[in-house]
Amino acid sequence: MFIERTRLFQQIHALLQSFRAVELVGPRQVGKTTIARQFVDTDSANYFDLEDPVSRQRLSNPMTALAALQGLVVIDEIQHLPQLPEILRVLMDRPTHIHQPGQFLLLGSAAPRVMHKSESLLGRAVTLEIGGFDISETGVNSQDMHQLWLRGGFPASYLANDDRVSLQWRHAAMQRHVSGDLALLGINVPSPMMMRFWQMLAHYHGQTWNAAEPARALGVSESTVRRYLDHLTQTFMIRQLQPWHENLAKRQVKAPKIYFRDTGLLHAMLDVRQLAQLLSHPLSGTSWEGFALEQVLRIAQPDQAYFWATHQGAELDLLMFKDQQRIGVEFKRSDAPSLTTSMRVALSDLQLNKLYVVYPGSHRYALATNVEVVPLTALLR
Repeated sequence: MFIERTRLFQQIHALLQSFRAVELVGPRQVGKTTIARQFVDTDSANYFDLEDPVSRQRLSNPMTALAALQGLVVIDEIQHLPQLPEILRVLMDRPTHIHQPGQFLLLGSAAPRVMHKSESLLGRAVTLEIGGFDISETGVNSQDMHQLWLRGGFPASYLANDDRVSLQWRHAAMQRHVSGDLALLGINVPSPMMMRFWQMLAHYHGQTWNAAEPARALGVSESTVRRYLDHLTQTFMIRQLQPWHENLAKRQVKAPKIYFRDTGLLHAMLDVRQLAQLLSHPLSGTSWEGFALEQVLRIAQPDQAYFWATHQGAELDLLMFKDQQRIGVEFKRSDAPSLTTSMRVALSDLQLNKLYVVYPGSHRYALATNVEVVPLTALLR
């Protein structure tokens, strides 16, 4: 089975109309190579896969290899050649009246600041983050949604023949990430230690981060576990949703909330194997919150995103800034969400233009002025 990623293709195509280089970043195995092959064939002289020894040999002298190429050039797994951004900067800065300018589609498996340790492409390249499948790509019927929630969006996991094979793939992918991928990025953490830490994070999913407890459990300093958290964040495994601070006479939470960006990996860590087990699991509600949060962020593409909470108990799961609007989102895994005191406080204190309560149901209805309950699938409309 093949799932067409039309919206993603169109996004990349539009960016290539305006920028000399597009950095397509995201975890390994989410389909970056597949989408890049729709722009440049892998047999073309303009395609370089830096995990392929032949391609690496072709780029042994990058300036010579790239200077004469015209049209779109794809460089896959760019993190394997850390000095490449410096050469690309020189190539991009050549006068266009002397040289026919080429374009670059750069694929990487970590945040640009991790891959480019010495030279930044800031101002010369635009970055587009790609994740696994979302509901706009897999479909919105109940079976598709539940499969995406349970297995996550990594194509090999979502499209596996059954839940058992999907779970095996996810376990192998996580082990490969801690034992190989991190080391290739220059992140030197013993893989058993990182795996233990990652497993601990499963119980922080949807919770405010506190470094003290995992530091004690692992026998390391709090600064060390913060560094571990940053490593998983920079490789797109974990989302640290930062808190928003409003100018209020209230004590507000200052630590980030932690979410697994792919619920399939979360469920593998929790040993949740099947949908029936997930639906009755104690963390089912926070798991669905993280799933819905990622879907909203992928589809809405806000300019900025935060959560908000006070020490008096008021909170808002997601605060988005988009087109000069303040949009609040609450996630409720219930059949008929109702208006809460916390929602009223958030609406007033944050001066929200609109508050949406996103739930897994099928009916849309108003709760109060500027407060509306919407199905997750309604976001696509």
